[in-house]
Amino acid sequence: MIVLLVIGGVIVLLLLFLWATYNGLVKTNVRVEEAWSDITVQLKRRMDLIPNLVSAVKGYAKHEAETLQKVVEQRSNAIGGSVKETAETENMLSGALKSLFAVAESYPDLKANQNFLQLQEELVDTEDKIQASRRFYNGSVRELNTKVQVFPTNIFAGMLGFKKREFFEVEDQAAVEKPVEVKF
Repeated sequence: MIVLLVIGGVIVLLLLFLWATYNGLVKTNVRVEEAWSDITVQLKRRMDLIPNLVSAVKGYAKHEAETLQKVVEQRSNAIGGSVKETAETENMLSGALKSLFAVAESYPDLKANQNFLQLQEELVDTEDKIQASRRFYNGSVRELNTKVQVFPTNIFAGMLGFKKREFFEVEDQAAVEKPVEVKF
């Protein structure tokens, strides 16, 4: 009789552990999905700002068509794809935008244009939001990846179909922080 109670208690504890583990993995997975959604919302916002910014610069910098074309091309490439593909295209788009702002530095009238200044300010705000969203996403991915790899959760995670996720990483920080070289 006591043996049956002990076995029953162990089974109940095991089921409670499995239930808690599963719910923890689901919550963390949902947090990762939410974080990725935040990133895509901010990227979409930036994509919507870019045509207006390019239009504002076009009127002042007619002979800088190559730089403007690169920005437009990178904007087109930045939509969709996996986390890794999105990160790569975002790195290229950021570089193209830096070139665009470097071109704008050559045009004092453009730098003083209220529409351009407002667009530039909105873009900087959006870039900050993208960075914050990326940090939140990477933190959520780190938490999920840790849960998927640590014992004994890793046993149940594998059986229940939970897998590691990719981080949203930017290119080498030294390259990101390096100023854009402008030649005339």
